[in-house]
Amino acid sequence: MTVSLPRTAVFVGAAALALSACGAAPDDASTTTDGKSAATATSAEAFGGMDALVKAAKKEGTLQAIALPRDWANYGALIDGFEKKYGIKIEVENPDGSSQDEINAVTSRKGQDRAPDVLDLGSSFALSAAQQGLLAPYKVADFADIPEGQKDAQGRWYNDYGGYISIGCDAKRVKTCPTTFEDLLKPQYKGQVALNGNPTKSGSAFGGVWAASLASGGSFDDIQPGLDFFAELKKNGNYTPVESTPATVEKGETPISIDWDYLNAGYADEFKSKGLDWQVAVPSDGKFSQYYSQAVNKDAPHPAAARLWQEYLYSAEGQNLWLKGYARPALMTAMEKAGTLDKTAAAKLPEVSGTPEFPTEAQQSKAKEVLGQGWGKAVSG
Repeated sequence: MTVSLPRTAVFVGAAALALSACGAAPDDASTTTDGKSAATATSAEAFGGMDALVKAAKKEGTLQAIALPRDWANYGALIDGFEKKYGIKIEVENPDGSSQDEINAVTSRKGQDRAPDVLDLGSSFALSAAQQGLLAPYKVADFADIPEGQKDAQGRWYNDYGGYISIGCDAKRVKTCPTTFEDLLKPQYKGQVALNGNPTKSGSAFGGVWAASLASGGSFDDIQPGLDFFAELKKNGNYTPVESTPATVEKGETPISIDWDYLNAGYADEFKSKGLDWQVAVPSDGKFSQYYSQAVNKDAPHPAAARLWQEYLYSAEGQNLWLKGYARPALMTAMEKAGTLDKTAAAKLPEVSGTPEFPTEAQQSKAKEVLGQGWGKAVSG
């Protein structure tokens, strides 16, 4: 699936592009002595095993990532853990970028050695990238344990971590914190309700609109009530176009933020030392859960490192690090059965009743189209 400007900032493509070199392609470091290329390897086994993959990745020496804030779902610990384990430097560009910014970087830098190697995308954006032919099929060792419906059959993308849409609230600035979407419409919250980004570009904001739809009589087949909800929130003055970040919360600009529960829960820990009382509630009238998805750029400049990063993220070590960041890892059920789950971290997750359901690929594509056509109109003026 949370931070300085959490994955919602505009991508400065022109400046970054000017720094890029052209004509990059996997070199000998990405190829084994028997001619196997990491760029086309669909699994570690197909490349000759993990030892061969580690060796090739170390020769490449670098992994280029994009839109990974260190305080988003504990990514800082994941980056540090990978670098320490393999001695491979991770360069994170535009950490506050959105899912759409990631896709834009892949398409605009095709064939360039500054293109991102790996992507962490909102589900609908992962589907879009796969449909555009941007992603490389690659199945991690535990691919079979990722639940059906949470992975592409070809391995072009698969869910990594997720959570529920929640409402975060600065209890020192807001007299009574809202706990439902219905509460957000009350006049006492004028100018206080924010999203973590623009839903046409940000997966977290997209989820916020869908949760509002479920709370307003909508469904996975109909996100329009969510647009109508925010139009009403805008009309009555409660919605603020300021995109919520820890910085805007601290300044008092966004005292109420609709965001993933793992991000809001992480903020609560961060804000304690700064004197803020950040309360988090998963709204009972709009329980929407979704995962972010991992993917490898088909034209990754460092194809071996890109695939090794995936293997690390889906190892017990990587999955538990996401869990420590209050995110629910994709392999959580399998790890619980295997006895490898960090039970202490799992016990700290925000409580939610019921079993989450997820929209299908077709439903996500339709919702994204509706949002693209109607969001600007809903909150303009």
